Amino acid sequence: MREYRKVGSVRRIGMLGLCVAVALPLLSVGETRGEDYRLKIPFGLEESAVVIPADNPLTKEKVELGRLLFFDKRLSQDNTIACANCHIAKFAFTDGKPVSTGIRGQKGGRSAPASFNRVFSSVQFWDGRAPTLEAQSVGPFTNPIEHGFANYDVMNAKMMKIPGYRKLFKQVFGDDTITTERVGMAIASFQRTVLSGNSPADRFDQGGEAGAIPEAAQRGLVLFREKARCTKCHSGFNFTDEKFHNLGIGWDDNKVDLGRYLVTGNAEEIGAFKTPTLREIARSAPYMHDGRFKTLAEVVNFYNKGGVKNPHQDNLMIPLDLTDQEKRDLVEFLRTLNGEGWQHVSAPKSFPN
Repeated sequence: MREYRKVGSVRRIGMLGLCVAVALPLLSVGETRGEDYRLKIPFGLEESAVVIPADNPLTKEKVELGRLLFFDKRLSQDNTIACANCHIAKFAFTDGKPVSTGIRGQKGGRSAPASFNRVFSSVQFWDGRAPTLEAQSVGPFTNPIEHGFANYDVMNAKMMKIPGYRKLFKQVFGDDTITTERVGMAIASFQRTVLSGNSPADRFDQGGEAGAIPEAAQRGLVLFREKARCTKCHSGFNFTDEKFHNLGIGWDDNKVDLGRYLVTGNAEEIGAFKTPTLREIARSAPYMHDGRFKTLAEVVNFYNKGGVKNPHQDNLMIPLDLTDQEKRDLVEFLRTLNGEGWQHVSAPKSFPN
């Protein structure tokens, strides 16, 4: 059994949120100790909902290693694709495309999910096939369309040939062996530092700042909670119920993706996909798992019609009867969900050799 030492307490930092002191395990003989990473939680997010596995505590060294790996194109079969290719800051850590592009220009079948606020979530990907952020972080590496490695052994052997990485892995994990598990732990640690909160909507709704959002957005907030029924799925501080729903995407043009069903085999989950967070939604177009909608107005119109009826559609999907003005107001509210907590992310100026 591992022992844990306390490294501090939670404290509020004005409107910018919380600074979380993460408990670190006492390290075994032969391991090295990293410096505690103090996770800053922006206003509007809930510290109590943070998900950090006990066996993968945050340290500054591990987060920095994860940042290097996240941006390094050598973590692909032909040195052309990094995690950061599909998760770009200015597009809310998506790529601004309907579906992702991998090695040799190959197109995937789904859009790149936003990769911020992942510290509040366990299961990952549109279909929830990864049970942890660590598993998600390495999943794309052996996808033949995405990073293209034949298997993880090939990837690890490639990385082991880079002395600079072996040195960093030794600093973080106690020896210089590069494994799939350690790569996932490092990238997941970095991803947990990418957050979005303290939006104008937060400051208006939770902070009581009356002028934080315009009147149209204020009307949109009321619609969001009431007539438009958005909180039926986009609930809580992160605007997602973390559940899976069939909206009818693809049932009108014979392009149905089976979604969650491919993971669970449960017929009730045919065509169901995970509810994405609405934070930073104005930056993350196009929308839906297949990127079919270019604008928020198109998305609102889709919901207003009740989606597309099919045998497996979620019973929460019903026509909303919103007026044109109400639809515009709802979009104005959604635009106030852009926040901060991710702006520190930047590409490394150099990589280990």
